[in-house]
Amino acid sequence: MKRVRCPKCDHYIIFDETKYAAGSSLVFKCDECGREFGIRIGVSKLNNTQKEENPDEQEFAKACGSIVVIENVFHFKQVIPLHMGDNVIGRYQKGNPINAPFETVDPSVDLNHCTITVSRDKRGGLRYTLQDNNSNTGTFVGDVELQPRERRIIEDGTLFTLGATSIILRGADSE
Repeated sequence: MKRVRCPKCDHYIIFDETKYAAGSSLVFKCDECGREFGIRIGVSKLNNTQKEENPDEQEFAKACGSIVVIENVFHFKQVIPLHMGDNVIGRYQKGNPINAPFETVDPSVDLNHCTITVSRDKRGGLRYTLQDNNSNTGTFVGDVELQPRERRIIEDGTLFTLGATSIILRGADSE
């Protein structure tokens, strides 16, 4: 089951994506405000060379960790390195100034969806803090949506969801 948010009133509509083929166009009518809007179940148009050039998870283990975008109907598995400070995560688009983009045609991922801040704790270890950037479809840790301005400390292996895309945090010390 997937859910989309009405662009007018932010009401969620839940649907079963397994009933539709890739490339299908879906039209929803919001029960709350009556607005009609459409989405398209996409097929990845990414280059095969980009898939082959995608680095391994272990390559980033020595840095500040990474996020692993799990393969789903919208795109292939991708590993995005993290750096100290703010890592703004979202959908890649030419000219988008974020520093941790991933390629997808998932319409539920915003261009500037969320931020992972990498910092040091009192003992010198790495600390990862996740915050939603007022996205249209929300950022979820487990089944709990992050509220506006809420910051959640996450750790190695934490699964979080941006729209219909699942991501796993890989800390720098994990191997």
